[in-house]
Amino acid sequence: MVADLREDSEERSPDAALTPQETARLRLDAPRNDDLADIVYLANNRKIASMLATMPHPFSLQDAREMVARCEDNGPRWAKFAVRLKSTGRFIGAAGFGAFGDSGEVHLGYWIGEPFQGKGYATEASQTLIDHVFTNTPISRLEGAIRIINPASRRVLVKCGFQYRDQSMIQSRAAGGAVSVERFYLERSTWQALKKWARAS
Repeated sequence: MVADLREDSEERSPDAALTPQETARLRLDAPRNDDLADIVYLANNRKIASMLATMPHPFSLQDAREMVARCEDNGPRWAKFAVRLKSTGRFIGAAGFGAFGDSGEVHLGYWIGEPFQGKGYATEASQTLIDHVFTNTPISRLEGAIRIINPASRRVLVKCGFQYRDQSMIQSRAAGGAVSVERFYLERSTWQALKKWARAS
């Protein structure tokens, strides 16, 4: 996901931080210092970084420490979590939401380490995070942006109910400049309708 949510948010409060979320196979919670080796191993990958907006490449141990520290400031309009395997607790990626750029739009962001891709983890993590955002925060609309050359990430957004918005350009630190993206959005009302249909089926 292009919007990897390193941007600062105007509204953060540890007291309002989201509680850890679990899915059938995953747990979303705070990254820890004992995750640092796995974070560097997985994030120090140009294939990952070039699909994101602000992730640096190379990705250093200091970058991992800063990521862990930023996640201590999770709040009702900005939060980032470790995505880890529920069975082992191993860190396999990250997911979150927050304001991105100057527009104030709240973006969903995620990345999964290359050895763990292709197993549906990004969709699983995104779905539970979306559920929590629309259930427990005042956010009424989520945005998503994916590079045009990243069809796997596009499928994640579509599976989560996002609707196509338009094409645009976003600066990518690792890609070295502006990249073409497709932008998507999901409104709370659409999410509610999708949940209702799922319960009825």
